[in-house]
Amino acid sequence: MRTASVRLQGLDTSIFAQMSALAARTGAVNLGQGFPDADGPSEVIEQAMRAMRDGHNQYAPGLGIPELRAAIARHQQRHHGLVVDPETEVVVATGATEAIAAAVLGLVDPGDEVVVFAPYYDSYPAMIQMAGAVRRTVTLRAPDFRLPVDELRAAIGPRTRAILLNTPHNPTGVVLRDDELAAIADVAREHDLVVISDEVYEHLVFDDHRHIPIASLPGMAERTLTISSAGKTFSFTGWKVGWATGPAPLVDSVMRAKQWLSYTSGTPFQHAVAWALDHADADVVALRDDLQVRRDHLCAGLAEIGFDVTVPEGTYFTTTDIRPLGFDDGLQLCLDLPRLAGVVAVPHQVFHDDVDAGRPFLRWAFCKRPEVLDDALARLASLASHRG
Repeated sequence: MRTASVRLQGLDTSIFAQMSALAARTGAVNLGQGFPDADGPSEVIEQAMRAMRDGHNQYAPGLGIPELRAAIARHQQRHHGLVVDPETEVVVATGATEAIAAAVLGLVDPGDEVVVFAPYYDSYPAMIQMAGAVRRTVTLRAPDFRLPVDELRAAIGPRTRAILLNTPHNPTGVVLRDDELAAIADVAREHDLVVISDEVYEHLVFDDHRHIPIASLPGMAERTLTISSAGKTFSFTGWKVGWATGPAPLVDSVMRAKQWLSYTSGTPFQHAVAWALDHADADVVALRDDLQVRRDHLCAGLAEIGFDVTVPEGTYFTTTDIRPLGFDDGLQLCLDLPRLAGVVAVPHQVFHDDVDAGRPFLRWAFCKRPEVLDDALARLASLASHRG
């Protein structure tokens, strides 16, 4: 008896789930999976409780409750100058991951090619494979992980349908610059491509860097599907409230696919997120500023231990090169870290087609309480005695 479809061939359990299970099994400090260990604003939690008490506990409309769609539209205009119609150009999803899945399933045909940038979030290749499409990968290489424009142009062919973009970028923490976004936009316009832009870390950008939605560039609003999430913005990852915005035909395709996935979810959470988008901007700024402090603390500590550290421009992840400590295989080191130091991280190489490009790099999450980061750094200090 066949127990799995061909579309699942080679798709293992997500590395994030694997590493979190390893942390739980060994008692290691989990700096692997990117979820905060503290809840978001208490006022937003109260809004969810109020929605439950007020009877908002049944199915929401498939597109999302009108209040949330309107709040998302206001958010896009207030923060990015993007004007979207909440009735036809906004769809709410069960997290950004479902929005990405529905976008790929709704917009890409079998045999189409989709360009992705490696290292990539692991749901991207999974959904491209499930859609029967072909992945074309452009690698962002150390030490700066900037966009290689010539390689992007070389990846485009007659079957290319879409570019799947992520900025601010997980796992490297790179925020794409104006010139890099302009190059992607030029390619998309020249070849009449759809851009699926994953921008879940849009508000978690540090120092003097700034996030620019590619939909705001000339000629891109009509060909870009922009995806974001309340999970990262407000530290409510378990609520799984995400959304996609863009031109009505693209949003309609997402909805037509999404209705056969979750259809709808999280009605009281949708009400709470609608309130948060209109009233909690100050909380988002405070979260960003606090994360920048934690970023600096973790990066300094990892550098002191001996890692070569890439300081991220955004997200809540930092990347380290393990070779200065004598190691050269990130996956093996991640499997050994609970025994060697009592800490869990995530290896870059699982996010690459060119495994060697990611082999010596680890991703660490700094969206943890300061005392957790201190504990992890204290444990990692012993790593030098186990040099590879």
